[in-house]
Amino acid sequence: MPPKAIPDQEGLKVLEQDLNSGKPGKLYLFYGEETYLRDHYLGRLREQLLAGGMGTFNLHQLSARDMSPHALEEAVDCLPMMGERTLVQVTDYDPFKAGEKDREGYLRILSQLPDYCCLVFLYDLIEYKRDARTKLAAALKQHGTAVNFCRQEQGKLERWIQTRFRALGKEISAALARDLIFLCGDLMTTLISEIEKIAAYAQGKRITREDVEAVATPRLEAVVFGMTDAISRGDFDQAACVLGSLYQRQEKTIKLMGTLGWQLRQLYSARLTLESGRGKGYLVSLWGLREFQAEKLLSSARRLSLDWCRQGVIRCAQTDLAMKSTGISEQGRQELIVNLLLELAASRQEG
Repeated sequence: MPPKAIPDQEGLKVLEQDLNSGKPGKLYLFYGEETYLRDHYLGRLREQLLAGGMGTFNLHQLSARDMSPHALEEAVDCLPMMGERTLVQVTDYDPFKAGEKDREGYLRILSQLPDYCCLVFLYDLIEYKRDARTKLAAALKQHGTAVNFCRQEQGKLERWIQTRFRALGKEISAALARDLIFLCGDLMTTLISEIEKIAAYAQGKRITREDVEAVATPRLEAVVFGMTDAISRGDFDQAACVLGSLYQRQEKTIKLMGTLGWQLRQLYSARLTLESGRGKGYLVSLWGLREFQAEKLLSSARRLSLDWCRQGVIRCAQTDLAMKSTGISEQGRQELIVNLLLELAASRQEG
């Protein structure tokens, strides 16, 4: 599997510079999965462009249903009222998929944007796919900035979590912030609600591991890792408790089995990494993990043999196939997973 490409962050740097200088550009494309970060910067953009009592009159919003070269041109041509700039926001419209005639119209408009206008194409529910072969793509690159709001790198995310807790009158260590990321995922959009829950629950100023475990909603991947990690430690009672909690959460067995298979494939690759003398950097590039996630995988893999990991992957695939056989009930699928867990635990004891 080739290393995952590093997301382009140049557009975000340009946007940050524009906002810090108080001189937003004339054209932006906002896209990416980190919606919390996107909405934050969109809010900053609105604050700068729509300042003043008449600011809302200078905001023009177009949906995909309303979008056309004529509608866009009308919005762009509206002069600002008691202000210096206007903001035109186009949501979930992909100009690359427009007909040739409309693309020509958009090309003309984007090439002649007035200085008082800031046009933002916002990709929320649709995916941004630039067609580099078109003149429209060249115009967007020449006159605008594409901003990818992607998942943030580990250090920035840890500092952001600590900052958000401080804003709520709490403190959290960097190590516990990493554990929160592992438990709940690395999207700010998800983490912000978890931070608020934990801060409201915690009695003391300092957030503890008990506070996090009491109220945070863990991802399925984190829970399944806890189960396989318990097996690697020889703590089979804990592994069974984790599986029971998953059934209490009414997780679908097909989804659970898929996650367990994915987890064991990661463990197998971690064991192979150790066998070959490669470091955690290889796992990071192979799976797109954060460094501390790779460290957790390697820690579990050190307690397991290469043969156990290989057989675990094989047995998961076989169980998954059996679960997808026609006529088997949900209860029958649960029994298959329990039997698989018992088999993995037994082979771990023998090893």
